[in-house]
Amino acid sequence: MIWEINEKISSERKTMIISAVTVKLHAPFVHTLKEKRAVIKSIMAKLKNRFNISVIEADDHDMHKIAVIGIAYVSISKEESVKILDSIIDYIDNNCEAQIVEVIVEA
Repeated sequence: MIWEINEKISSERKTMIISAVTVKLHAPFVHTLKEKRAVIKSIMAKLKNRFNISVIEADDHDMHKIAVIGIAYVSISKEESVKILDSIIDYIDNNCEAQIVEVIVEA
């Protein structure tokens, strides 16, 4: 979901873009929920530190080979929002042992 929040200050119009993204991951090498949580906690911590974003495990908590993470972040333009999203997806793809199955940008 992407919201535009406009604020009028001194006849200037400022825009803030709030983006929400869901990423579904598949980890075929994981055999227990404990292993899954270790993988997910690791990538979530890396994403938070690298991009200063909010990340949660959003769904499929009891499925040990599938993980769904929710990501939210704020940017100043739609163009910047797309750049951030591309960077996040590339980072997950290159630094996570699990494979990206699906990316849903909430709109």
